[in-house]
Amino acid sequence: MRPERYNVRESEAKWRKAWEDAQIFKTVNDDPRPKYYVLEMFPYPSGRIHMGHVRNYAMGDVVARYRRARGFNVLHPMGWDAFGLPAENAAMQNNTSPAEWTYANIAAMRAQLQSMGLSLDWSREIATCDPSYYKHQQKLFLDFLDAGLVARKKSKVNWDPVDQTVLANEQVIDGRGWRSGAIVEQRELTQWFLKITDYSDDLLASLDRLDRWPEKVRLMQRNWIGRSEGLVIRFVVDQATLGPLAGEPGTNELEIYTTRPDTLFGAKFMAIAPDHPLAGAAAKRDPALAAFIEECRRIGTSVAAIETAEKRGYDTGLKVHHPFDPGWRLPIYVANFVLMEYGAGAIFGCPAHDQRDLDFVRAYGLGVTPVVCPAELDPANFIIDRTAYDGNGVMINSRFLDGLTVEQAKEEVARRLEDITLGDRPQATRQINYKLRDWGVSRQRYWGCPIPIIHCEACGIVPVPAADLPVKLPEDVTFDQPGNPLDRHPTWKHVACPQCAGRATRETDTMDTFVDSSWYFVRFTDPANAAAATDPKMADHWLAVDQYIGGVEHAILHLLYSRFFTRAMRKCGYLDLDEPFAGLFTQGMVVHETYRGADGQWLAPSEVQVETDGDERRAVLLGGGEAVEIGPTEKMSKSKRNTIDPDEIIATYGADTARWFMLSDSPPERDVIWTEAGVQGAYKQVQRLWRLTCEIEHIIGPERPAPPADYGDEARRIRRIAHAALAKIEDEVERLRFNVCIAAIYELANELAAAVGAIGESPVGDDLRAAFAEAGDILVHCFAPMMPHLAEECWEALGHKGFVAQSSWPVADRSLLVSNHVTYVVQVNGKKRGELTIERDADAKRIEGAALALDAVVRAMNDKPARKVIIVPLRIVNVVV
Repeated sequence: MRPERYNVRESEAKWRKAWEDAQIFKTVNDDPRPKYYVLEMFPYPSGRIHMGHVRNYAMGDVVARYRRARGFNVLHPMGWDAFGLPAENAAMQNNTSPAEWTYANIAAMRAQLQSMGLSLDWSREIATCDPSYYKHQQKLFLDFLDAGLVARKKSKVNWDPVDQTVLANEQVIDGRGWRSGAIVEQRELTQWFLKITDYSDDLLASLDRLDRWPEKVRLMQRNWIGRSEGLVIRFVVDQATLGPLAGEPGTNELEIYTTRPDTLFGAKFMAIAPDHPLAGAAAKRDPALAAFIEECRRIGTSVAAIETAEKRGYDTGLKVHHPFDPGWRLPIYVANFVLMEYGAGAIFGCPAHDQRDLDFVRAYGLGVTPVVCPAELDPANFIIDRTAYDGNGVMINSRFLDGLTVEQAKEEVARRLEDITLGDRPQATRQINYKLRDWGVSRQRYWGCPIPIIHCEACGIVPVPAADLPVKLPEDVTFDQPGNPLDRHPTWKHVACPQCAGRATRETDTMDTFVDSSWYFVRFTDPANAAAATDPKMADHWLAVDQYIGGVEHAILHLLYSRFFTRAMRKCGYLDLDEPFAGLFTQGMVVHETYRGADGQWLAPSEVQVETDGDERRAVLLGGGEAVEIGPTEKMSKSKRNTIDPDEIIATYGADTARWFMLSDSPPERDVIWTEAGVQGAYKQVQRLWRLTCEIEHIIGPERPAPPADYGDEARRIRRIAHAALAKIEDEVERLRFNVCIAAIYELANELAAAVGAIGESPVGDDLRAAFAEAGDILVHCFAPMMPHLAEECWEALGHKGFVAQSSWPVADRSLLVSNHVTYVVQVNGKKRGELTIERDADAKRIEGAALALDAVVRAMNDKPARKVIIVPLRIVNVVV
């Protein structure tokens, strides 16, 4: 006799051990079945998984289990993005080594992920901080260097003068270092770069082929690459305004790049970057300008920081002549929103048609002249107030351009300026520009992959010989002083030059951790290979990743860098493809209500009791009864304390319950709101499916019946219900619409439960027993990818040997889904008046008669005869009166 209640804790532990003992999720490379590679973005080992992890990995596991059942050899690996600054912070705070902290966290998180019942091949586990991994990363760096894809050059960086390290843009908060609080400086340091710009065109053009990527992600990448076609225009500097700068190199003209040459007659000012050579020359004689430039350098180096900063400028007193009117002079400002890295580091400002420029001129009283008017508006009444107009239209206030379209005006300006010669060059030339910049990978910190370069006074830059890889991090470092411990290590940095044997030093910068995650999906194809990063044969077999799943926050940098790395590895002979991820899915976040106590402090959900009275909800402090403020629902975060511990949920309700709720509550691309009631509902469904399976087992009896030659009406109905659900779930899993799949499982369970209830204790024929046996198997297969532990228990209860995780997906008999009847929409003069359900094979005369007899149609015809009846087979009947 089966127990009435399903013992979650006992059953889940039992089946996880059985899977592990049988090694059923270990992937063999030479399996003859077609391959399917499913991968979730690997986690940083912070020490605890969170509900976002549960959702992310549950989605990937559904895909992996479904594809196995459909006959694929599935690769579903797991690893750890293990380098990074948090480990160094922990080392300083806890007096431990980054390695010990990291590996302890990996062990804890591995156990948590294993408790979820994920069908992962743990034999392929990797950690990016392991020398066996970063050895190959160092070899890749050297191969890229040989291939011309690595450069060393000066670059502007955010420098923390207290911690003595470069900060990422995200680590600069309000102009200060996120940890030290020191005012950040912009410095020029010599850095290592990967030349991603070599592939700008290819990375952009190939986005059109990624038709299984979300369009929003492709758009974000297009914008980041930022291809633009425009003009480089040379403005003559008014010599009378130069003063003591007259005669200095580079002061005769100002070169700008613009994508909107059509708006030249709306120009009100010129703006140059704070580090533009002309700004530097002017600042030597103007202390106030020098101070302004220094202030600009504290904003940070990111585009986002510059775009969101208040638009400020400094009038240099210099002016340029308008290219079409020498008597029209435009003032030159040094502006905090112009980047030296884009175009020529200088722009002309047209405030009527650029919001940034409009904000600037309103602050400095430079005026606004619209030069593009929407075609449907009267130019005499068109004004620009608080919002710039950046759409198409007709040129106005633009002399010889008036009446032209924007595109015609662009072409006319280009043609005229190309015909004008200044010195020995045309005044304008056409140019394609990109916002994308080469990828600076140098980081002044310890816990990262060492850059395999040696600096020799005699030989210069010398690559570490491949035989000497990996360059391992020393373990005996200290964090009692600011800055990079590698830079002050007494022995590690000092080596003999591999070329001349003279005294030399190692490169003490380590690689950006984005490098680690830009090729890990390749390593998974052959992770035990000690000789190379991968076997090209294995890489070409498994790649591209068929389904990649992760957060949209990685939609730009991680994915873009991975796409570049794949191309670079192809150039160096490691693989033969360019796009690493054929399918991409970005899931929503897990969110929860926030709570605050009377003292304003954030409270955890475990400290709060929420009470409901009709439509009213209120919260009180557990154990005290004090009122608690219910705040907005936000992304789970430690700072707001609105997190739920997955371990507690799994211990109380089981992993299947957590997985089921994460998948069922909302479409996977949207945020899921975590509620206790939702979790309890999912747990009830676990118990309900167990009871239903036991009831079906009771109907089937001890011996599973063979399929009969024919089925009775009720048996046919049960088979039709089961196969309809199976077909729907197949279609929806392919679309990753897991919540729709679960809704179909609910519907199937309801139908089967009703059919079981109708039987009661009545005798059951073999045809009905066979139909229930088939339907029970289908039901278990349908929820097995979502609730794998429960599925194994139910599969065993239904009399099967072996694992449901290794059994084939049932074949949906779609012929059962074709009904003998069809429903027509009936219209009168094109307006729907009713519906007609009739035999599928009814002839036109019978369909017409039945449609005209409908009460709603009779009323709509109002005693008028039908002039014509148009029948669209199996769809519409339209009566024309």
